[in-house]
Amino acid sequence: MKPQKKPMKVLLVCLAIIVAIIVVKAIWVSIATRHNGDFESEKTDIMARRDFLIEKVITSPQKLIDEMPAIVGPQFQGEWALYSCSMLSAALVNTTLIYDEDREANIARVDSLIQMVMSQELRAYDRERWGEDPLETLDGKESHVSYLSHLAWMIGGYKRIGGGNKYDELYHRLCETMNRRILESPNMNLPTYPGECVYVPDMLVAIVALSVYSQQYEGKYYSTVYQWLAEAKQHWLDKDTGMLASFLPDDREGMYEEAPIKGSYSALSCYYLTFIDEEFARDQYERLKANFLQKRPITGFKEYHDRRCWLGMDIDAGPIICNLSPTGTAFAVGSVTHFEDWALRKKLLKTGELAGTTWRSVGKSHYLLADVALVGEAIMLAMRTAIGWEFTATPPTLSR
Repeated sequence: MKPQKKPMKVLLVCLAIIVAIIVVKAIWVSIATRHNGDFESEKTDIMARRDFLIEKVITSPQKLIDEMPAIVGPQFQGEWALYSCSMLSAALVNTTLIYDEDREANIARVDSLIQMVMSQELRAYDRERWGEDPLETLDGKESHVSYLSHLAWMIGGYKRIGGGNKYDELYHRLCETMNRRILESPNMNLPTYPGECVYVPDMLVAIVALSVYSQQYEGKYYSTVYQWLAEAKQHWLDKDTGMLASFLPDDREGMYEEAPIKGSYSALSCYYLTFIDEEFARDQYERLKANFLQKRPITGFKEYHDRRCWLGMDIDAGPIICNLSPTGTAFAVGSVTHFEDWALRKKLLKTGELAGTTWRSVGKSHYLLADVALVGEAIMLAMRTAIGWEFTATPPTLSR
């Protein structure tokens, strides 16, 4: 009896298909990223992605929430909707400053995003967790730090590109409230939700908002910003990596002994630090690269600095493949862009294209993954355009 060759033929056909897919994908990535390099060469693509996000995000609050995957539940749907608005707002400020065009239109767009974030529908997730409305209890003591800080940061961006005094009264109250609650807390940190730890990137948005406000209003809260940074540098750095903690207890000083330093949290913290303290941000960025950057087989940032994970799932990072953190890599693009690390940025954008696959139509473009997680598209645009907002008022030197 002759040996059967069919299984071998099937195997060869499967291998040929896999090779063909890899070749086609490689060609696609090469074509899609051929103009990547700097803001001018990428302008057409950046604006096309901006226009896609404007169409998808600036809508009714409930429609935006419904765009978030139902599988994550109401809380994360609300959070992701908030982040979509916040990150698109940052991207609109960035592109206005980079290209010096569409200023009036972008002011109106950020205005619309602020209105969406202030809506009853969008702040419901925070109200549900805290048992009270974040905007109706500004004289109270509960934290609400994540919701309030993103809203304040957005108003700061609105004013940075020329928005008027429409939100000034609310802006003053938001920042006064956050400043008071920070100073009244046991360790200058506020929890995102009751009964949970402090998520440091969430807390950093409040410090960013106070820093931006201080640059607009004669340094009013700089003392709080500097005090928080001084505490961070003295007490909240990981002894192994030198990175800012990812998690902190909300009721005592010091760090969790066993709390991990995560690539997604560290990358986002690095981005926020660029708004506050250039020297500290630079130090953290170099440490981020030293501990989390992986160059082979694919360039990106890992979720874990102290162990390998070739295939897995992480609640913060998403699906981990070849050690790489999708969320961490996306957030890292922010500080990579801010510090003009253009060679690394090009490699990261290639990785993004490999994972996301750009779809273009009628002057708009987006990663196909945006059809599943719109917030990721907004994050990438904000990170890809991350620049200093360069206020006329010069902040004091914060690094010591």
